[in-house]
Amino acid sequence: MGEGQVGAGEPYAHGETVDPATAAFVAHRNLLFTVAYEMLGSAADAEDVLQETWLRWADVDLGTVRDQRAYLVRIVTRQALMRLRALGRRRESYVGPWLPEPLLTAPDVAEDVELAESVSMAMLLVLETLSPTERAVFVLREVFDLDYDEIADAVGKSQAAVRQIAHRARSHVAARRPRDTVPPDQTRHALQAFKQAVETGDLQRLLDILAPDVVLLSDGGGIKKALTHPIVGAGKVARLLTAGLDRFGDGVSVEPVQVNGYPGLVMRIGGEIDGVVAMRIEDGLVTGVYFVRNPAKLTHVERETALSR
Repeated sequence: MGEGQVGAGEPYAHGETVDPATAAFVAHRNLLFTVAYEMLGSAADAEDVLQETWLRWADVDLGTVRDQRAYLVRIVTRQALMRLRALGRRRESYVGPWLPEPLLTAPDVAEDVELAESVSMAMLLVLETLSPTERAVFVLREVFDLDYDEIADAVGKSQAAVRQIAHRARSHVAARRPRDTVPPDQTRHALQAFKQAVETGDLQRLLDILAPDVVLLSDGGGIKKALTHPIVGAGKVARLLTAGLDRFGDGVSVEPVQVNGYPGLVMRIGGEIDGVVAMRIEDGLVTGVYFVRNPAKLTHVERETALSR
């Protein structure tokens, strides 16, 4: 990283004089990361987008900027859109199901119900079904409550077109999102029962908390062993989960954590992170199990990632 560039982890050295452009970028950094992550479903790509955003922001004449937050959001959105279109081609050749990159999140994310839902694994998978422009418009309008004129500037469309896109995206998401927002304590209860059932190999207890049409997706990225297609049905999913842990033996530990704003599990084998489990819960039952094993997607579950709206 060159001198003067703002990295993802340490924006500037302690004691260093901070210029106005850097101060503005740092002040909005968590917001910009959240925008990029919700558009991309990848923390690594979101950090790359932030770096590109900083390079462009550093060249801006601040005297011409009326609203620094809106200007920065516009830059990050345009960069994320370009990255998203390129990623679409890469994901077509991805080995097995593609799942979003999980984040270890702080308790304050869970306290913001709308933010937690917007970054949940279930919602990010719904957003994957939108076109890049639809996804950008939905995220900026529904999650960050930007005005239509700001969104129009960010995506390069007229306000009338943005309103139509927003309506279409809203209808699309509404038909696919979880039916109700699940209280965190209900999620924790289901997750604890799931954890105990998996650890003890209690097949019946697993069957009791899995919805009849539960779907299990696992993402190994062609690097770690994972399912190459979704598994549907409580019986199949329960047997697969219990058999899988039996193969790993006594070296397995399962740690409850906050994953993307909701309770989740980090699985370790011999002390090393092997995977992250997130869930979709509806009406008290687990309807989706998302198991990420791709090592390239596990770098953000060792430390909390700050998100904001």
